[in-house]
Amino acid sequence: MIASISIVVGFKHSISNKVIGFTANLQIIPFDNNQSLEAQPMNIDRDFIKLLPTIPNVKHIQFVAQKGGVLKTEDQIQGVVLKGVESNYDWSFLSKNLVDGKLPKLTDKRDYEVLISKILADKLKLSVGDKVRVWFVNNNEQGARGRKFTVSGIYNTGLENFDGSLIIGDLDVVAKLNNWKPGEVGTVEILLKNPDKVKATADAIYHDIPYDLNIVTATELYPQIFNWLDLLDMNVVVILVLLILVASITMISTLLILIIERTSMVGLLKALGATNKSIGRIFLLRSTSIVLKGMLWGNVLGLLFYFVQLKFRIFHLDPQSYYVDYVPVELHLQQFLMLNIGVFAVSLLILMIPTWYINRVTPSKALRYE
Repeated sequence: MIASISIVVGFKHSISNKVIGFTANLQIIPFDNNQSLEAQPMNIDRDFIKLLPTIPNVKHIQFVAQKGGVLKTEDQIQGVVLKGVESNYDWSFLSKNLVDGKLPKLTDKRDYEVLISKILADKLKLSVGDKVRVWFVNNNEQGARGRKFTVSGIYNTGLENFDGSLIIGDLDVVAKLNNWKPGEVGTVEILLKNPDKVKATADAIYHDIPYDLNIVTATELYPQIFNWLDLLDMNVVVILVLLILVASITMISTLLILIIERTSMVGLLKALGATNKSIGRIFLLRSTSIVLKGMLWGNVLGLLFYFVQLKFRIFHLDPQSYYVDYVPVELHLQQFLMLNIGVFAVSLLILMIPTWYINRVTPSKALRYE
């Protein structure tokens, strides 16, 4: 039970953190029906931008924009999405997943640098320091506009939805390609201190932004990923129910064997004046001690698996199928205590069932029982 809970919680948080690392917890976008990558610009000189850092639970705000294009090498071509970021962009997530090179330098406007994924680097046979050209097309222009970039680094997160197409570069490039005015961006990304309060924070921000803007969560942007993660909760419920059923049958069988083996003793105690309740309490205490020993060893083995996997990551996964290359584990003290208390309470209730057999034992028959 400890292993199943820690794996599912760790897996959900690992994937969620990766998605949020690319998209942030919240995004403020123009209020329109545009589903393409040609986003409508918004002006960051508005008064509500200054109010965002003062809202509780807001950790960091950053301005980004995206634009679709085609990356072309001498013998390869690939559709990509350029995500333009500013110098205040939170690089902590991509820094942890950087496998080669360094983060792009955004201050040099003469030589634009980009960060590409390992999937794109392997597919297009690119390495750090290579020059690449990406072609972009605007809706109101007939010809394509090319931009030359230098690969500064290569990242690998395991999320093929993003790694397969996303490159990260300078926001100034996207703004110039879209012919935006100074101070215009595509999206305002908001990172939160406590991700569990994302709904309350989104509601608070929604009342402060202008009518022509909307705020969306990472769950709303990528429902297919988060709905899939929510289905894992059902897996945990099924696993826990099956384990409890197996344990319950084992405990009932054990207690019945103890009572049947000592039927003569039960008859003798009844003949001496002992009540069914007092005799049942004796067997219940004995069974409880067995349950506690089993729980002790279960906790030892479960926590041993948890800490070994957390430290050494000895169990691996296929990243193409599971988005991570190892089995992530995460267990909180509250979950650990609730699991133990719940198992112990259920065990006591289950152990009450065999004690009803004591009521059917009569001294005259029990004393002759062998």
